[in-house]
Amino acid sequence: MAVPSSPEPTAGPTATDARLPAAVHERAVLLLVTLGTLMVAVDSTIVILALPTMARDLVAPLGTIIWTILVYLLITAALTTQAGRLGDMFGRGRIYNAGFAVFTVGSALSGFAPSAELLIAARAVQAIGGAIMFANAGALIAHVFPPERRGRAFGFLVLGWSVGAILGILLGGVITTALGWRYNFFINIPIGLVAVVLGLRTLPRSAREPTRFDLLGFASFSAALASVCYGAIELAVNGVQGSNVGWIVAGVALLGVFVLVELRAPLPMLDLRALKHRLLGFSLIAGFLQALGYLSVIFVLTLYLQGIRGLTPLDSSLLLVPGYLIGAVVGPFMGGRVDRLGSRGLATGGILLMLGAVLAYSQLTVGSWLGWIPAISMVSGLGTGMFFPANNTAIMSRATHGTFGAISGLRATLSNMGTLLSFVITLAVASASVSRPVAYAVFLGNSDLPGGISSAFLTGLHAALYGSAAILAVAAVLSWSRGPSGARRASGPPVGAPPTAPGES
Repeated sequence: MAVPSSPEPTAGPTATDARLPAAVHERAVLLLVTLGTLMVAVDSTIVILALPTMARDLVAPLGTIIWTILVYLLITAALTTQAGRLGDMFGRGRIYNAGFAVFTVGSALSGFAPSAELLIAARAVQAIGGAIMFANAGALIAHVFPPERRGRAFGFLVLGWSVGAILGILLGGVITTALGWRYNFFINIPIGLVAVVLGLRTLPRSAREPTRFDLLGFASFSAALASVCYGAIELAVNGVQGSNVGWIVAGVALLGVFVLVELRAPLPMLDLRALKHRLLGFSLIAGFLQALGYLSVIFVLTLYLQGIRGLTPLDSSLLLVPGYLIGAVVGPFMGGRVDRLGSRGLATGGILLMLGAVLAYSQLTVGSWLGWIPAISMVSGLGTGMFFPANNTAIMSRATHGTFGAISGLRATLSNMGTLLSFVITLAVASASVSRPVAYAVFLGNSDLPGGISSAFLTGLHAALYGSAAILAVAAVLSWSRGPSGARRASGPPVGAPPTAPGES
């Protein structure tokens, strides 16, 4: 781990950005990273809601159509660190804008896809663009905003995600019903074109930093995640078989190979040595565990509301809107409090609120009052609005000016990896209590379940929620154990990740 001997360069536009005032860069970055986050969130929720319709229209079994979601999560998890390094190498504004363009092209290809297989391929293109945007969003904020104002800026990422999730919920049912699922992708095209033009005119052109890619690490990491995901999905769809277990075991073994490769690489894809730094390491692991323990909860609730309570996709999703609204309002506000109070208490408190919400969800029964759902979702929304800006600020406070992209990519990769594993683990656990045909029916939105099946499936959902709660409890302990922290009060010099390359300050 190389620690720079000189002070961290002042954040803000570089000499190559002198064509526009700093305030213009700040507003442009906030607008475009918020808009990019919003579009990714819209697409995530819309695709989940439209999954049954897409499966019927394309005549695709669950084991195939589910990869329209998984391929996106898989590629973003594997590509994010390398995408962040692209920003360091070629300029964060340029690369973020390129990501927006690729995402827009992937959206168009998805809308025109004539088969499930081509839709999956188009979603892969979309995922490449999403990974580039996701990896460089935090780096752009850290590049343009001074440390004492980053917390509020990171809060706008929560705002973008929350508003995007709300729009996805509200628009998904309406668009899918009125126009067809393809228009869920087409709506991204005009927004993406406007954003790319705006980005070309206003995004900062940061100086290029010398670095290079870790192809061996990228290959072993991608193979490990793909193997684990394929085995877990096959386990959920077809039950326990030797081949399915073999895929999972092979994936875990490849993760071990990946760790060995990274510890020996001069410029690793994931600088695991960065985890030795208490503030940075605990903050990164807390973010990974939060994603692993929480981000599939909405999927579990959708199964509960549609598969057990018989609600339509739109009606069930509307019950979750209050939580997203709270997150949208609270995110920027709590981000401002991070700048004053530090990240430790706010991040830990946010995880504890999410933990409480998950435990409350785990008490739902076949006949529970549905009014509990929006009430609990508001608690979880408050928690996410507290955790994300606080944890992101703590992570980026340890980066040097030349490694904003690498640190942001590391954070995003661990978060995406947690989300991906959260989804596949939940799918496997929730379906273990019922037969495969029944699991198929529930996942595709068929609520006409035989007598007694609802209670059996609810047992599986409860097991998934209890597992999520246990993971969040560990995340809360790590979040608090990072020690007192603030954007500028944390002890010790900033951490450079990856290790300093020749010529890098």
